[in-house]
Amino acid sequence: MSVGAVTGLHDLYFSDTRWATTTWNPEWESLMGANFGIAGMDWQQRVNWDRLRKYRTERARAMMKKHGLGAMLCMYDENVRYLTGTLTPGWNRLKPGLRYAMLCGDGAPILFEQGDLGFQIERHSPWIPKANVRHSFAWIKGAAGPASTQQVTKFTKALLQAMKENGVAGQKLGVDFIDINMINIFKENNINWVDGMTPMMEARAVKNEDEQECFRIVGAIGDATHWECMKFLRPGITENQVTAHLMQYLYNIPGMEDVEDVIVSSGPNTWPNWRNFSDRIIQPGDIVFMDLAALTWNGYKSCYYRTYCVGKEPTQEQKDTYGTALEWLYDSIGAVKVGATTRDIALKWPSAMETWGYEDEDQAAANLWGHGLGLAQYDPPVISRIWSLDHPVEIQEGMTFALETQHGKKFHYGVRIEEMLIVKKNDIEIVSNFPVKQITVVDPLPGYGDHVR
Repeated sequence: MSVGAVTGLHDLYFSDTRWATTTWNPEWESLMGANFGIAGMDWQQRVNWDRLRKYRTERARAMMKKHGLGAMLCMYDENVRYLTGTLTPGWNRLKPGLRYAMLCGDGAPILFEQGDLGFQIERHSPWIPKANVRHSFAWIKGAAGPASTQQVTKFTKALLQAMKENGVAGQKLGVDFIDINMINIFKENNINWVDGMTPMMEARAVKNEDEQECFRIVGAIGDATHWECMKFLRPGITENQVTAHLMQYLYNIPGMEDVEDVIVSSGPNTWPNWRNFSDRIIQPGDIVFMDLAALTWNGYKSCYYRTYCVGKEPTQEQKDTYGTALEWLYDSIGAVKVGATTRDIALKWPSAMETWGYEDEDQAAANLWGHGLGLAQYDPPVISRIWSLDHPVEIQEGMTFALETQHGKKFHYGVRIEEMLIVKKNDIEIVSNFPVKQITVVDPLPGYGDHVR
């Protein structure tokens, strides 16, 4: 990667002599951001959804065969979406077994949809052969009580039939979810079930060009939402009012399927970071951070923190704390390249014991953090000093992930910053473009509160 003159949003950070050891690559700043709009056009090739779906299915099949599996059973929604390219209602997504999908040998994916929703799938998703849209046999993680055995027996019979139809009867079945009911019935039917989550994680880790463009669009939506947050924030409103306003803003965007969390924390709620919102009134001088924790556009998710100060300029102590967190963040970004490892990235972060006096790294889980983003908020790689130092994972071209750092003063204030990026062959592309070089100050009143320490 070529290193040139410092330019753009981050020049203040990198021109400060305290951070002289950090090199800034101007190519990190996306010149274009999202390349296209979010609606389909007859005159311009945008996200090629057909190519995207085929890539995901065939990549999953390749990983399945790599691990010596004849078939895979996927019950987590991100894996069902990856295999089938189908959407189900929100209430149906977080309950493994209400719907599930199979990939058997060289056959087309088979979707077992909840109840009669399959008729809508036939209408919405014609790339799934009609014969491969079937109804599920649910036991709702055991909530069916004594009927669970009956339901899992029917469920197992349908799985065996699908494997037989596709010529893989008796071969290994990879599963991404298992419970005691499945273990018992699978044993009775001599099913050789093994880990199916690892092949799916390996498949989802690397995104094709269309998935990367989805990620850019998610970043652009995040940029706009942080701008909306900046305009809306003011003393006197509550954390939950900010969350509600941004939820409404996001759900008005075409293609927005779900907004898992809009985290808005202020004042003492920011450190330790409790990653939530409340009805706390935001006061002049409060540090506030907002995280778009999984806005979901066409299945693809965000994680995107920025820090604000409301009503007055932050103190020098707060600016210094932010500068430290920013240094940690961009030092770790500087370690990202194809062929590097998650250990190389995690080594750029200080230990939780030395920094905050914690018992171990686990007590600071997610404070200094990296995680893949795709159809799940935790695609590979997941980066932490907890495990990455001893169990490094290689960084690959096409990975899309977020890196995030935080620091603060207990029950007084905390800052948190996050960047989303794409790993390219010879460089990286940052897709989160809201200004990051300093705390964003909202509606400052000159001189107000200067007497407050």
